Formats: sequence, C-alpha cells, structure tokens
Amino acid sequence: MKTSDFSYVLDRQLIAQHPTKKREDCRLMILDRDNGNMTHDHFSHLLDYLEPGDALIMNDTKVIPARLYGHREGKDEQIEVLLLRRVEGDLWECLVKPGKKMKVETEILFGDATEPRLMTGKVQSILEEGQRLIQFHYEGVWEEILDRIGSMPTPPYITEKLKNKDDYQTVYARVDGSAAAPTAGLHFSKAMLEDLKAHGIRLGYLTLHVGLGTFRPVSEDNIEEHDMHSEFYVFPKETADLIEETKKAGHRVIAVGTTSTRTLESVAQKCGCLQADSGWTNIFIYPGYAYKAIDGIITNFHLPESTLIMMISALVGRERILHAYEVANALRYRFFSFGDAMLILSRRDTAPSNAERGIAVHPEEFQAESEHDGPDASDPIFEEAPCRP
Repeated sequence: MKTSDFSYVLDRQLIAQHPTKKREDCRLMILDRDNGNMTHDHFSHLLDYLEPGDALIMNDTKVIPARLYGHREGKDEQIEVLLLRRVEGDLWECLVKPGKKMKVETEILFGDATEPRLMTGKVQSILEEGQRLIQFHYEGVWEEILDRIGSMPTPPYITEKLKNKDDYQTVYARVDGSAAAPTAGLHFSKAMLEDLKAHGIRLGYLTLHVGLGTFRPVSEDNIEEHDMHSEFYVFPKETADLIEETKKAGHRVIAVGTTSTRTLESVAQKCGCLQADSGWTNIFIYPGYAYKAIDGIITNFHLPESTLIMMISALVGRERILHAYEVANALRYRFFSFGDAMLILSRRDTAPSNAERGIAVHPEEFQAESEHDGPDASDPIFEEAPCRP
C-alpha cells in the first residue's frame, strides 16, 4: 500500500488556529463503522450516540511547556530547543534550531528579563537523526522553571500564538511528559465528563506521552517500510479491569484519540489480553490490521499521508475515511488539533438520525472534489518542522 493512497486535498482556511469558545461546541461527524453512513451533529450531543455501560478510555498525559529559547554565551542569536523526552534525570533528548552550531559541549543559557541565567544546558551527544542529548543544570523545581520560561509546543500548522496554555491541555491532564496534546480529548469539558458519568458512561484512563513523531511525515512510498517512532505508555490495572467488565457486559470500548488507541492495541498485541503494563511502543496500525481492544474511536481530522489517518482507515476502511474527509471539507468542518471531531462506531438503534434532529444534510450529494483548491501533503504547512520561530 502506497503513502499516496492516503492523500487528500484540503482548503487551507479549514485548518483550525484556535479551539471553539466552549470545548464541547465543536462539530461532530459520526461515521458508522459497519456501513460508512455519516451523521452530522455537535460534540455536546455525544451522549446520544453512547449507551449506559459503554467505556471511554482517555489519555491523561499532560503537555509540558517544552519549547525553550536560549542563546550561547556572548552571542545574540536565538537558539530554539524542543524537549522530546526525558532520558534520565535532567538529561533530555531534544530538537535544536539552528542545529549545525549545536556541537557537543556547546552550552546554552536560558532565562528571562529578571534572571537571564535561570538554567543552562550542555550538549552531551548528537543522535543519528540529529537530535541532541542535553544535560540541564538549574536550581529550584524543574516544572516551575518550565512554566516560567517555556511555551507550549503547538504543531507547525498552528501559526497563531496560543493565548491560553490551557487551551492545548485536556481538562483531565495529570501526568507531565508530552510534547504534544492528545487532541481528541480537548473537546471534553469537566461538566460534560460529569454528565457522561451521571448517565452511566464509564471513564478509564491510561498514560501515553506523545512525542513529535506524531507529526513526522511518512517519507517512504511503501507504508510498510516506514520506521515508526516510539512512545512511552502506562496502562494501569484499574483501567484493564474496567475494560474487561465492559466487554463482559456486552458494552463498547471507545478510545478517545489515537494515543489511547495506540496504547490499548499495543498492550493487547504484546500481552495477548488487556492487563496492566508499561513500556515503549512503536506499533504502526494501517489497513489490514485487525483491532483487538477497541470498538470505536473519538478522533480529530488528521493530516494527509500521516500515520494517524492510516490508523483510523484500518478501523473503517480507507475509501470510507477519504470520502468522509471529502464531505467534511465540503461541509466546512475544521481540521487538525483544534478542529472538529469524528466518532467512528457501529451505530445502535438508539442513536438519532440527521432527519430526527432536523439536520438537512445529504453527504452523497457532495462531489469527490471540493470547490476549494487547497494544500496537499507536499505543502510546507505539513512539514515536520516542529521548531519554528
């Protein structure tokens, strides 16, 4: 299967630059896993498509202010450092820009107007793909220093400055460690979560620290040759027990986002069942993969030719996903991290139709091509380039 099989054209204006005013006010496309039929609604009505006893599994990782700006002693040139993952202690794997000048033993100074030398970092080694291992030195509490001098590492296609750090954080974020948000969870407010629980929806949590490999494009023509990035996960016993109880009772397990999906399927593949586990995963899910853990997924609209669009294509079929994206484009859905949501799930008779909601939408009437000419995967907005000015 070719990478180009997962390409589509998108109107650039549909790339969301900020979230909706209320988290749950975004739109929701419901895609029937069995037949590909579509329903169009709002995320605040998610409960209408669930049943008491269904379980939502969420990633409680917390995005750290991982983008740092510093300089070399006696130099004015700004150096951008992006924290990717903690190796041990205060040694971090990082991306740096400009990279050519960041040789081994180079020292970088970090600070602010009141304390220009708040922290230093020294390059210890250069990895095969150009990342730097940097040892940081400081006095005080690491998290407090990051909050003081760091900024949120929003993806390169979000070009507007983030006004509120909390906008790029789920309301249930708990465990520091991610360089990117599990964005499907951004649509939930605390009030909505309480309402779901009050109506019998079970909530379970796991942790997968999202790395910037999420945004790395697939460079190989044959997707099977793609070298998938690794991410660290923790899958607790209480969530494993919740899922087992849910399935035994005949209810559905719905992953909130591709990161939750990745964790659940990794554990199921590794252990042969869902049991408490932790470790690194480089699982790559694409069409032909048989899902073992989940019945459905809540997700956003993903970049063309990305591993994420390949993952959801494995759940419902590539042709159905690409058609759904064409319809979303025509209906002016908002795309990517701050965009609208999609629920992929087998439809139950209790779920209302568009007609029942009074929504006059006929997706089959939309042509395969949008009237708007937009960027494809070769456009610069889709480049990895996570370090940007």
